[in-house]
Amino acid sequence: MNKCKVNTIALPSIFKEYLSYLSAVRGASPQTIRAYRKNLAYFAGYCEGYRIVPETATSQEVQGFTVELGTKRLAPGSVNQALAGVRGFYRWLQRFGYREDDPAQLLRNHRTPSTLPCFLWEQEMADFAALPEQTKRLWDIRDQALILVMYSGGLRISETVSLSLKDIEKDLRWARVIGKGNKERHAFFTDETQKALATYLAVRTSKIPAERPTDRLFINQRGKGLSVSGARWIINEYAKLSMLEKPIHPHALRHSFATHLVNGGCNIRIVQELLGHVSIATTQRYTHVDIERLKQVYAKAHT
Repeated sequence: MNKCKVNTIALPSIFKEYLSYLSAVRGASPQTIRAYRKNLAYFAGYCEGYRIVPETATSQEVQGFTVELGTKRLAPGSVNQALAGVRGFYRWLQRFGYREDDPAQLLRNHRTPSTLPCFLWEQEMADFAALPEQTKRLWDIRDQALILVMYSGGLRISETVSLSLKDIEKDLRWARVIGKGNKERHAFFTDETQKALATYLAVRTSKIPAERPTDRLFINQRGKGLSVSGARWIINEYAKLSMLEKPIHPHALRHSFATHLVNGGCNIRIVQELLGHVSIATTQRYTHVDIERLKQVYAKAHT
């Protein structure tokens, strides 16, 4: 019998305390907190179903959570995220003296298939960035600047919409970015991006109501700061207009930035710093893209 109730149970106070710590002390973003809350809900449901007290759970009881997740038919990546949430929770309990041992230290991730990130080649990226001006579909001046800033800076969508005017250097060559874990880095912009930003900034103020000023760099047509969902919708609209047979999404622009740097011979450590990756392993997947392209070209030539 599957006793893991997942989303039907309120989180125990100890989990809420942990989430507060992640937000207030570790500087986790609202998106990260939502993901951790969802993953801890799986564990809370499992504990309630088997009458386990999370703070005093044994290593065997925590190991049983892996088996329980297997009954949910989750993708390996989703299982691993849930396990990561449990590991973090028990490391926090141990660190702050709630318990002496770590019952989650033997949890092992499920093996996930190796997949390459979706990205656009240089000409494809140029064609995509030109779509706003060519189609006049939405607010073309803003949209071209948005696409080029995300690509040229290698930014996450949340980082892009969080940019304020004070984060942008005066001559528009770079921006100060606050990434995951509240870590600061610099994002650098190409000449094309600088020109697009200058054009956009020249008309941006005219859209902002005097009674509701905003310092956010990217705004919607009502003069409010652009949201993550709004920016994602904009990119998706141009993806529909694109003739490219690829699943273009906001993160694909960041993947394209990294792929182009690596293929151009940029040191992998520099790429890691520009992307704001904590682990070099996350960045190293871009070194495999050129090999995959050669495979595709070879296969196409022999069909």
